This record gives sequence, structure tokens and C-alpha cells, in this order.
Amino acid sequence: MSHTADPVTHTPPLRTRPARPLTIGIDARAAVEVPAGRGRVVRELLRALAARDDAHTYRCYARTSWDEPLDERFEWCEIEARDPLWHVHTARTAQRECDVFLSSNSYLTPLFTRLPVVVIVYDLVTFDAAMQPNRRSAVIERLTLGACMRRTAGVIAISQATADALTGRFPAAAARTSIALLGTSPMLSKPAPDELLPEPGFVLAVGTLEPRKNLPRLVEAYRALDAAMQSRHPLVVVGALGWQTGETLDSLRSLGGRAKMLGHISDASLAELYRRCAVFCYPSLAEGFGLPVLEAMAAGAAVLTSNVSSLPEVGGGAVEYADPRDVASIAAALKGMLDSPQRRSELGALALERARQFTWSRFAESTLGVLERAAEQSASRY
Repeated sequence: MSHTADPVTHTPPLRTRPARPLTIGIDARAAVEVPAGRGRVVRELLRALAARDDAHTYRCYARTSWDEPLDERFEWCEIEARDPLWHVHTARTAQRECDVFLSSNSYLTPLFTRLPVVVIVYDLVTFDAAMQPNRRSAVIERLTLGACMRRTAGVIAISQATADALTGRFPAAAARTSIALLGTSPMLSKPAPDELLPEPGFVLAVGTLEPRKNLPRLVEAYRALDAAMQSRHPLVVVGALGWQTGETLDSLRSLGGRAKMLGHISDASLAELYRRCAVFCYPSLAEGFGLPVLEAMAAGAAVLTSNVSSLPEVGGGAVEYADPRDVASIAAALKGMLDSPQRRSELGALALERARQFTWSRFAESTLGVLERAAEQSASRY
């Protein structure tokens, strides 16, 4: 696979400005309920929509309102039911109140409403048993995604790799699928709080502790470094506990004091870790996008990541790649980067430049375009 530094491109649908301002419903639960990943996507989308000058109004459906100050176009609608009743109540409420609905965190809500619905597809990892996905999520997504694809008016895939995986499984969705790449968060540029963080020079890994993040192989590759290099560059891991963590935790604990597990930390602290690390390692086996890679690039970190899935779309020619299933490949790339401050500096500069091409305003523009088109096509049928 070749890795180029060509400008990144979104593929939004053809735009026609709506004939009237729309009331847009959004499943905004993740803004409050999910610290990273989809939570960050929803929070940054809402911020980017609030920064736009348009006449639409936004109904944000959640169990708890987000405390971020937006503007008068945004109204929170709290529905306190548990799943799956939350989706039923929200779908029926939105049908009375909205012109179009964005399903940002489920394939279930679209099944209970006659509204035109646009759904965000992040990845198809739950369809790959080799990735050992969360069992509950895998069951739910396998039961609902096919029905959702038959019902939805539009689909937003967060990378070409995700779009390819989706349309490979559901070919009829291809005509309704657009690509909207994620962005870098301005929240990660805030000064770090006054708290104890590791001294500069460590190897950093970020992500929920789950099997596909491939941390046991990273530990094995790290262990192949000589003792002096490990002493100079301890391994720091940031991320909440996920599922099937036994092998991951055992491998990290086997390093003793050479590995530090920080759990979930604030955005400001995470940004400071990206800036302080010698190398950021993300040897994931599969990603829908790989947001931590982009976040590290935006901080000027030298990044080592996998040569599979969506990750080359994000890294282009600005990062180093390794085969995530080959410990020797990871170890050789990591050693080469740690041995060469000049190479790390070069990669950091390239990463900063490439990261500027990914913005949440573009993501919001593409998302809004799909929503507007879905609403207008629905209106034209009546």
C-alpha cells in the first residue's frame, strides 16, 4: 500500500440550499455519555454547527443536557428512558418536531420514525469476529444495521475505508453514502492543568483498552528495545478499560515500572502528552478513522501507526507505518524512530502540516449537506 501526502478530500453530496430553514434533530447522547470517540465527534459537530451562520434550528435529544454554551438555535430535549425505549420515544418525538434527523450513535432510532434520517457509520468492526468486538454491541449492530440501511435517507461514513466496508456488505447503500472526515479538536490546544504528568521523552499509546488496539504486540515490540532505550523512553498508556482486557493488562503489567497506565484523562492533559512524547504508537488492527492519530499529528508528534484500514488515509506521508500483526515490524519502526531525533522532528513537521487539512468545520459542512439534501428530497415527494 502506498502512502501519499495528497490533500485529503471529503465527498459530500451535491448541495442544493434548502427552500426553508429546517428543524434538525440530533441524537446528542454521546456528547454527555461518551468521553472519547463518538462523544468527541458529537461534541465537535455541535460546536462546529454553532459556529456556522445558518437559519436552521437544532433539537438535541439526550438523557441529560450538555452544559456547553451554544446559542439560541440549539434546544435540548431530555428523554430519560433506557434503551431501547429511548429510541422509540425519541423517534416519535422527533417526528412531531423535526424535518430531518441525524442518528449519530445508533442504527435503531431510524427504524421507529417516518422522518428522513441520516446515519453516521463509524466502522464495521462488530462484523469482524477476529477483532473480538464488544459482544453486546456486535449483536445489536448486526441486528439493526441492515434494516437501517434499507430505511435511511443518507449515510455519512467517516473514512473511505469505512465506506468501502459498508458498501461491500450493503451494496444498495452506495448511492446514499458520503464521506466526511473527522477533524482536530481546538480543545486539545488548551494549556495543561497543573497536575503531575510524565517527563518528556516517553512512548505514548492512546485508546480504549480492547483487543483490536493491539497493545500486547506493542508491548512485545517495546520489550525488544535494549534496556537503556526502555529506560530513556518508558511506555505511557492512556485510555479507559474496555472489554476482554486480561491479555492487555497482563502484558502492560509485565513491564513493571517501565509502563505507566493513566486511564482516562482530561483533553488538556492528553494534548500535553501528545506534545511531550518521543513517539506516538497506534498499532491498531482496524479503525473506522483513527482519531488519536490525527490528534497526535496536530500536536506535532512523531507517529507510528498501522498500514491497514483507514489509518493511511489519516497519516498519508506524514507518519511511519508498520504491519500491526508483525511484532518485528513494529519493533524495527519504533527503534528507528527512537534512534533518530532528526527523523522524529521531520515527521512532527509533516504531521502538523497534514493535520491542518482535517477540520471539524468541513465535517459539519458535509454533514449538514447530507441532512439538507435528505430533507429536501423527502419534501419533494409530498
